[in-house]
Amino acid sequence: MSIRSLRPTPFSDDRSHPHVHVATGEDPYSNTREVLSQIDLAAVNGKRVLLKPNAGRIATANSGITTHPQVVAAALDAFLEAGASVAVGESPITGVRTIEALEATGIASVARERNCPLIDMDARQPVHMIIEDGVALQSLAVCPEVLEYDVVVSIPVMKTHMHTVVTLAVKNMKGCLWRRTKVDLHMLPPIEDMNDKPLNIAIADMASVLRPHLSIIDGTTGMEGLGPSAGQAKKLDLVVAGIEPFAVDAVACTLMGLHAEDVPHLRICAERGYGVIDIARIQVNPARWHDFLSPFERPPEYLSIQFPGITILDEMSCSACQSTVLVFLKRFRKLIFDSFPGQEKVTIAIGKGHQSVPCGTICIGNCTAQHKQQGVFVPGCPPVATQILEMISETEPEVNETKLEADVPKRPSHPPTAMKEAKS
Repeated sequence: MSIRSLRPTPFSDDRSHPHVHVATGEDPYSNTREVLSQIDLAAVNGKRVLLKPNAGRIATANSGITTHPQVVAAALDAFLEAGASVAVGESPITGVRTIEALEATGIASVARERNCPLIDMDARQPVHMIIEDGVALQSLAVCPEVLEYDVVVSIPVMKTHMHTVVTLAVKNMKGCLWRRTKVDLHMLPPIEDMNDKPLNIAIADMASVLRPHLSIIDGTTGMEGLGPSAGQAKKLDLVVAGIEPFAVDAVACTLMGLHAEDVPHLRICAERGYGVIDIARIQVNPARWHDFLSPFERPPEYLSIQFPGITILDEMSCSACQSTVLVFLKRFRKLIFDSFPGQEKVTIAIGKGHQSVPCGTICIGNCTAQHKQQGVFVPGCPPVATQILEMISETEPEVNETKLEADVPKRPSHPPTAMKEAKS
């Protein structure tokens, strides 16, 4: 079955001058109830509401990686009191089980307390959405619940992102794509006569047919720098909400010290007429909302890990694999050479675009499986940092030494580790 759009929104707003609400304080539950109290939720009475938090990874509350459970708890209570039937659903990154992720962040607990269903949105077969005017994409494989519920609420964390500058309400809907089709957006070829990354064009294509009816951005603890999962947690203690997702994202960007016009997927969406990101046209409450601004450290233009002896070969990887390698090297880089005694250089490969890799390479992730005979292969999409350490620790040193010694004389010397951006 193929369809072309979500159910029509039950909410109304001034589309040319949309409203966005901001609340700040030490209690994320109170902040969320405050912003939602300024939105007329009567329209959800008798309707089915699906809350889509960011729970795509195994992480705890206040990590800055996943949505705070008290923000979800407040949203559940607000919609239940408005007479809606409410559920919480997620489709996490490949390799993560939905319910385990919801349990880890504490969202499962607050949902159970309210007898609200938890939905593994990958459990059923997808529905295909047609994108009639798509540039990078012509269709999407979407988790069916997103199309069955009357109202979809995006509840992301306020984060920077290594490939898309930020990940907020609009991009959070990428977590509604079925299973590993999410990864496909990272693997698109360049678009002729367009300078933007295919990933950002694809997110804009997605937003033409798949956008939330209401957005709540969790700024309790955000993430700056190498988001979405390898950056630094940043405490803000605020929540942003509104009906128009592009306006909500634009206000969040401003609070992060960024301009929405500098976020490619938001700029493309605005240029196509999907929504408003011009702050001058957005009605923000309270009037002193600028007082809450706290600049985020931006993701670096080029990812780099300064660790002599480690070379990263990155060809068409996604942010999940890049984050895994970054976390692994941050936590365990001093232990790597214990598995390769006598060696001065170690090579790591990620991504599906490698024609070949040197002998002795640590091949990380399923995309490198075709080269697993070259050295150490760590399966997963992506594997976690501890899995990588376990795999290289189990490797027989003399085998790897022989492979590396055979390869090193043939290769030029390398500067400190450099991981370039995925070509997508």
